[in-house]
Amino acid sequence: MKILGICSSPKGSRSSTLRLVRAAKEGAEENGAEVELLDLCQLEIRYCNACQTCYKTGRCVHKDDFQGLYEKILAADGLVISSPNYFHSVTAQLKTLIDRMADAAHCQLLTGKYCCSLATGGSNYDQVTGYLGDLMIGFGAFFTGSAGAEMSGGPAALEEGERKARALGRSLVDDIRNKREYAEQRAVQQSIRSHFKELVRMNKENWKHQYDHWNSIDWR
Repeated sequence: MKILGICSSPKGSRSSTLRLVRAAKEGAEENGAEVELLDLCQLEIRYCNACQTCYKTGRCVHKDDFQGLYEKILAADGLVISSPNYFHSVTAQLKTLIDRMADAAHCQLLTGKYCCSLATGGSNYDQVTGYLGDLMIGFGAFFTGSAGAEMSGGPAALEEGERKARALGRSLVDDIRNKREYAEQRAVQQSIRSHFKELVRMNKENWKHQYDHWNSIDWR
């Protein structure tokens, strides 16, 4: 079982968000998973330019670190996605990665995976964890849950966040191992899946890679 943890804080080793990801990593490893922790801000990932080449070919025109990371995401059984709250949203680095994953959304390439989200902020970290949860469901994955820390609460709040993150890591492994079904999330996924299938059908002449993908799985 492979889990990929992604920290998108630019503060490196000084990051409180990183502490949460490390705690989730510990919990997942205690429950038997192999976990790789990746610092997104150490990678070169350029902005999406909306050229739609990935829709046509399945590959991006940019030659940067995205493709290697994308392959790790697609190979993982589970994902831990994290960010501090920057003005009610994720960091620019994480948003850049998300924008480059439009092909994964259209083709629902995270189907069968399980994800969780972590965040820190002065307050309202749930704005970030909720956004990331909805996003992962929209990409086809099941969402195990989230944890975070409101830094206005001081060191005790971060310690409590770490405790919850560690438990979340264990829960993520349980979900993967047991192939847990989330009925409400499944209903949302089916609606999103239908939307993207219709969108690809409408653009089948231009989006050859995506049309071929859906054909390969009989439009299920």
